[in-house]
Amino acid sequence: MKLFNTLSRRKEDFVPVKPDEIGIYVCGPTTYNLIHAGNARPYVVFDVLWRFMEYLGYNVKYVQNFTDIDDKIIQKARDENISFLDISNRYIDEFFVDADALNIRRAHFYPRVTAEISGIIDLVQLLVDKNFAYEKNGTVYFISKLADNYGKLSKKNISELEAGARVEANPDKINPSDFVLWKAAKPGEPSWDSPWGPGRPGWHIECSVMARKFLGCVVDIHAGGEDLMFPHHENEIAQSEAEMDGPFVNYWLHNGMLLVDNQKMAKSEGNFFLVRDVAAKYNYPLLRFFLLSVHYRSPLNFSEELLKAAAAGFERIRNCRRALAEHGAGAGEAGFIKAFKAALADDLNTANAISTIFDLVKAANIALREGAEAAVLQGFLAELDLMCDLLGLVISSESGVDSSEIENLISERNSAKAAKNWALADEIRNRLHTLGVVIEDTREGTKWHLTNT
Repeated sequence: MKLFNTLSRRKEDFVPVKPDEIGIYVCGPTTYNLIHAGNARPYVVFDVLWRFMEYLGYNVKYVQNFTDIDDKIIQKARDENISFLDISNRYIDEFFVDADALNIRRAHFYPRVTAEISGIIDLVQLLVDKNFAYEKNGTVYFISKLADNYGKLSKKNISELEAGARVEANPDKINPSDFVLWKAAKPGEPSWDSPWGPGRPGWHIECSVMARKFLGCVVDIHAGGEDLMFPHHENEIAQSEAEMDGPFVNYWLHNGMLLVDNQKMAKSEGNFFLVRDVAAKYNYPLLRFFLLSVHYRSPLNFSEELLKAAAAGFERIRNCRRALAEHGAGAGEAGFIKAFKAALADDLNTANAISTIFDLVKAANIALREGAEAAVLQGFLAELDLMCDLLGLVISSESGVDSSEIENLISERNSAKAAKNWALADEIRNRLHTLGVVIEDTREGTKWHLTNT
């Protein structure tokens, strides 16, 4: 398989650190709100990478973190007059509602920053001891000029970075480009004891600690959105390689942004669409299909027109499958899987892989019209199911779920909420989720639909 390595800016043959196991680390969300469609793109894309790597025979260990302490989380907790952990836990739970409905497989590990404080302090102390970092007024900074070729991932020049940084100069820094490893506590903020006084981790240090703890000294693949390339991933490299005196990650993968009116979709810009809202209007399987319709490194425009076009294409695939399924399941070959696998092996080209699915659908529809033998049609069905499974696309509308059972569970949940028995309400919601049911609490009452409809 070939992967485009952001570090080298070229496609490279994938060669794992260990022959029998690979480690994938994907930067997770900061848990202060529901995820939007742009947040979801890397989780969907790299879920496909995991699926395909397993299909190729690799034993994959997949890690995705949660940033559960952050300025935005602290502010939201203040606004609601509750603990910052209440905020984080709420949105971690909500993340899984959306991720499960998008058919994103659960990672093997979901480390949280607040559970890794001791390891973070140890790494910061090590960098101080090795003279890569210094403390000033309770905050610890990394000396970026001492990093080996700082800027090699983002291709940014440190002198240009420092010129820009001088506009908002921090008098505590030795160099304008130095970045925070440990942040001194402010009054009223959550903090942890450390050798430099009470404080909390800087943003970048968390992933260095968690990636190494769960995946070992050298990580095979580290992935995330291209907006994380600088400063987040650049600083991860600097501090990790200062610790290890060697490579931190072999392959860096970055997906392109979702755009709205040619601007990056972002909560800070106010131009974002929550996954929950998009799914309520369309559905989760369609949103996943849409997010995979363009190569992951390319920007993806988000609009009603494009979603409607994707919906029409997705329905063509589902209609074809329904027609093929009437002729029974089988294990034949239709001759399209080779091109499909070649597309995914070429830097996870899901756009070309989906084009191959449409080629199969076209050929299968002709075969259906011409009354082809059942064995031929079963071959089309077997390949179509395999392709969609590798992309994580749910195209079967068969659920086997009794609607009266769903309504009864929803009624029980509403009663639990009325009694303010939030634990029971959450438990019932989780039970519904395992049945493939997505629920939406609206002014008109609780609405529901299946994740595959």
